[in-house]
Amino acid sequence: MNLHEIEKLDNLKKLTSLYFRTLKPSNDETETNVAQIKFLNYAEMGYVITDLLKLCILALNENAHQVSGTNKSAIDVALILETILQLIPTDEFEFLSEINYMLLADAKTTND
Repeated sequence: MNLHEIEKLDNLKKLTSLYFRTLKPSNDETETNVAQIKFLNYAEMGYVITDLLKLCILALNENAHQVSGTNKSAIDVALILETILQLIPTDEFEFLSEINYMLLADAKTTND
């Protein structure tokens, strides 16, 4: 490996530690990763789970207006969308942009 390749590898390692934060290795031996969703409390978590289930029921059921016989409250779409936003790996997207810039710069240097 030449010096330029070693420097690129070191840069990639630094970028990885800065940007790859959404998935974290699990503490067991399953070789899986964990993504964390933040809730204010158990009540909010319950609302999100309930609304996700209601949304699925509505998508599958012809009688969409009959989501629940006991709870006819509307689905909190804003809460569902906020939860989905937490799952978007924005740091990883930034990392991919950094790699793209590095590769473009490297290709330009190679072509010159």
